[in-house]
Amino acid sequence: MTNTDMRRHAITYTILLGGLGILLLVGSCKKVLDLPEEKEYISENINYGSKVLEPILGRTSLMGQFNSDNSSLPLTFEIVNARYGDGRPVTDVFQTRPTYVWIAPYDGKEESLEAIEAKRKIEERPLFEVRESGQFILWASTNNELIAPRPTDSSNLVQDIRFFDLKVSNSGGDVFIRDFQLIPWREQPYFPFTDTNPYTGEPAPDPADPNNPDKQNYIRPRLTNVIGGQSNRPLESNDNIKDVVVYIRPFEGGNGHNLRLKFMAPDGSFMNPDVFNETKWSELIHGFNVVKTEEYVQYDVAYPIPLVNLKTQYTNSNGGSASLDIDYSRRGFGGGLTYAAFGLDFNIYRPGDWEIVFHFRNQLPKFEDE
Repeated sequence: MTNTDMRRHAITYTILLGGLGILLLVGSCKKVLDLPEEKEYISENINYGSKVLEPILGRTSLMGQFNSDNSSLPLTFEIVNARYGDGRPVTDVFQTRPTYVWIAPYDGKEESLEAIEAKRKIEERPLFEVRESGQFILWASTNNELIAPRPTDSSNLVQDIRFFDLKVSNSGGDVFIRDFQLIPWREQPYFPFTDTNPYTGEPAPDPADPNNPDKQNYIRPRLTNVIGGQSNRPLESNDNIKDVVVYIRPFEGGNGHNLRLKFMAPDGSFMNPDVFNETKWSELIHGFNVVKTEEYVQYDVAYPIPLVNLKTQYTNSNGGSASLDIDYSRRGFGGGLTYAAFGLDFNIYRPGDWEIVFHFRNQLPKFEDE
C-alpha cells in the first residue's frame, strides 16, 4: 500500500469516527435534555365539503370530499357516537353483510361470466364505513329492510336522521368532526327511475297531469327518425306525448342472471326482434350466451349493470350507464336506405332476472319500404 493510499484510509476512518461521535452526542443531549419525540401535524380545520350524506340504498356509493388542511399523512378515521336526532343509538348501518369487492381491474373485455367473477370476491363488510382515504362508503348489500330509508311522507324530522361524529387521528393527536348526517333514499333498483316515486316506491304521477290517479310517469327512450306506421309522423316520448315508453322489471323463470330485451306492440303482443334489422345484438350488452327468439333477445349478465363506472363499448360516454341502441332500416323513395334508431341509457343494481321492454303504445314503427 502506498503512502497516498494510507493517508486516504486514515482520513476516511477519521470521518467515520467523527460522524459516529456526533450521533452519540446528539443522542446523549436528547436523553439529558429529555427532548420530546417529534410528532406529526394535525390541523384543527380539517373538514368535508358537506356533512350531509344522501346515498341510495342497494348500490355502492362513495361519499365525502375530505380536506386534510395540510395535516401529516396518513390519517386514521373512526366513526363514533352514531345516534338518531333524539339520542337513540344507531346500529343498523354497522351490520355486516357479504358484498362484492374487486380484486382485479374490470375492463369490459371479459369473455365470460367466469372471467368477471374471477376479478371479484365476496367479503363481509359493515353496510356503512369510512375508508382509509376519509371517504365514506355505503355498500350495495344494503336494502330497505336492513336500513330504514327516509320517511315516505318526505318529512325530514330530526328524530329520523342518523347523526354521527368522525374521529381523525395521527401521532399529533385527535380531531373530531361533529354532526354528520346520513339520510338514505330507499332502493332504486334501476335507472332511469322516473316511473317511480323515490319516497314511496309507488308509481310516479304523470308530470302533465299530476293529480290524475289513473295516469303515471314512464321511462322515456331516445328516438331518432322512428316514423309511425299509421300516422307517418315521427314518434315522440315526452311529458305530453308518450308514443313509446320503457319498462324495466323483473321476470319469472330465468336462471338468476338473465337480461331480456323485448318490444311490445299496442295490443300487448311482442314483436320479433328481427324487424330491427341493423341491430348488432351480440355487441349491445356485456353479456354472454345470447338467445334470440321471436319474442325477445336474452343474455347472461353479471350485476350491477354496468359493473363499474368505466367507459367501455357497452356504456355511454362517461361510463356511468349501459347504453342500448336498437337500429333498423327500410328503403326510402329512390331506393336508398333510411335509418332509424331508439335506445336507452340504463343501470340495473339488483341481481336477478330482468327485462327491458320498449312499448309502442299507440302504433308500430314503419318498417315497409316506400
